[in-house]
Amino acid sequence: MNKTLLLLLLLSSSVFSQNNRKKDSLLQVLKTAKEDSNKVLLLLSVGEFYENSQPEIAKKYYNQSLQLSKKINYKPGEVKYASYYSAVLNVQGKFDSSLKINLNALQLAKQLNNQLTITKVTLNVANSYSLLAQNDSSLYYYMKTLPLLERMGDKRILAIVYNNLTMMYRNIGQYRKGIEYGEKAIPLLREIKDSINLEYGLTNLGVNYSELKDYHSALTYFNEALDISHNLGDKYVEGTLLLDLANIDYQQGQYEACKIKFGNSLKVARELHLSETETIALKGFAMYYLQTQNYKAAQQYADSALLIAQKNNIREQRVKLYKLLSDISYACQDLNTARAYDIKTDQLQDSINNDNLQVVTTSYEKKYETKKKEAQIQLQQSQLKQKNTLNTILIGGTIALLIILLLSYRNYHHKKTMQQQRITELETEKKLTATEAIIKGEQQERSRLAKDLHDGLGGILSGVKYSLSTMKENLIMTEQNAQAFENSINMLDNSISEMRRVAHNMMPESLLQFGLDTALKDFCNQVSTSGILKVSYQSLEIVDTSIEQPLAISVYRIVQELLNNIIKHASAKSATVQIAQERNILMITVEDNGKGFDVNELKSAKGIGWKNILSRLNYHNGKLDVQSSPEKGTSVYIEFTTT
Repeated sequence: MNKTLLLLLLLSSSVFSQNNRKKDSLLQVLKTAKEDSNKVLLLLSVGEFYENSQPEIAKKYYNQSLQLSKKINYKPGEVKYASYYSAVLNVQGKFDSSLKINLNALQLAKQLNNQLTITKVTLNVANSYSLLAQNDSSLYYYMKTLPLLERMGDKRILAIVYNNLTMMYRNIGQYRKGIEYGEKAIPLLREIKDSINLEYGLTNLGVNYSELKDYHSALTYFNEALDISHNLGDKYVEGTLLLDLANIDYQQGQYEACKIKFGNSLKVARELHLSETETIALKGFAMYYLQTQNYKAAQQYADSALLIAQKNNIREQRVKLYKLLSDISYACQDLNTARAYDIKTDQLQDSINNDNLQVVTTSYEKKYETKKKEAQIQLQQSQLKQKNTLNTILIGGTIALLIILLLSYRNYHHKKTMQQQRITELETEKKLTATEAIIKGEQQERSRLAKDLHDGLGGILSGVKYSLSTMKENLIMTEQNAQAFENSINMLDNSISEMRRVAHNMMPESLLQFGLDTALKDFCNQVSTSGILKVSYQSLEIVDTSIEQPLAISVYRIVQELLNNIIKHASAKSATVQIAQERNILMITVEDNGKGFDVNELKSAKGIGWKNILSRLNYHNGKLDVQSSPEKGTSVYIEFTTT
């Protein structure tokens, strides 16, 4: 339900205000202004007055500033236009267009060769990637500029970056990390008295607390932000905050209060043409009527929200709406319709996951093509150099003849060596092909089983649970039978949880969505939470975009197998998983304090798990070092070279 707000960095020092007299004064100056760089800045300032209340009018003034900048060849004006215009696009949910404009602005900023301007535009690119939920790219651009910003000491920009990191960590579920950056930003914004960014920062910080169910802290920040939005006349933030406050009322069972806030947010959304906010508000009404058992009204509001989400391609909300419509159908005892919505939910979520994977794959393909072109250029340069050398040799006469004979001999010897190397390479390729087929087959089978469990058995068990829960309210049972009925539902809950855990272990969704670092951290936390083994996870300078998908899956499976071996054989109480990246070297260490063993036994090990580890190592040309002795624990060090 929560919506976080991204703080968009404007290449301007002006502060948003609804002072009509100042706006009218600027409009009067604009009528007689000369067509120079000052008029460009004036157009941007006028447009900013309309940005949060009448965005289409703001875009009109921003476009005029761009046309004038091009006319007088004022490149800084073009860069400033991109920052202002992309901010309006972000408010309207047009994130792809915003990213395109900011990437073009980054190229212009590099031509200007001004480090501060480059830094600010880079941050806007990071913002656009964050709004598109491409968290790896967003984090890359943020961390690229953060050290420089901290040295520069610009409190306003630094606070904005801290706030955006607050939002980004919320998006990937690391709420405490988000709170850490939010608590850094708020004091800076209070110090510089930046009301707009303080308004956004308080909202983002409140969202993180709300996700942790700390509603008292969340309400404190939300209410302060709402007061600021009223003072500024910022209806966009007001609409978002009303959704956040309605969500807390809903979570606490205050349904009538949440209904009023959803209605006020819907009014703001329709006034400002905010399609996503309107979708969420309508969804809130559907949730309210589902709780109050007015299923017909719940169905109508959910259908209306779905129509807007489909029209504006808001896929994340469509997933949530399909799930809500499934719950409404279950409540109406319409199991066939409910299962149909469950299927749509899974299909759309799979499509989103596949699109995210396609983005990563495309990035890798571009890197490969670039390296391939560079290799061709080097080859051409090498061939040209050889031709020049040959011409020089031919001019040498008799000396050239001796050199040619020598080169002929060397060439014969080289060909012989190359032939032997080719034979060796073919044998290696044959082994790698077999290994690759085994690994791919294993991954495909895991994916198929995980999907069958989740889509088939999961949907059936959920439907049975909902049906039993509904039946309970209409049955008259003795106290003993009621207890037995409740125990059965609890056992069904445990079965659903166990099924989901098995499906997740087969093909973890977090590995596809968020990368290797997040997936390993989630897995280690799951093992620790189970109480079987206390696992400490540590990572350092991991850049998921540099780790290709096949390698990431192999590393995840290796760590998974090593921890399973510790649980089965080591009798250990705790273990540590460390993963670090230095340039193109990926290093993994897994240690435990168990009973240890004689490492010479590995030479004759026949376990399938250990053979799978060795197969993955050989396939990716990895290095392995195992250190262990009886009663002294075990340490396994693995190293891979990334692209």
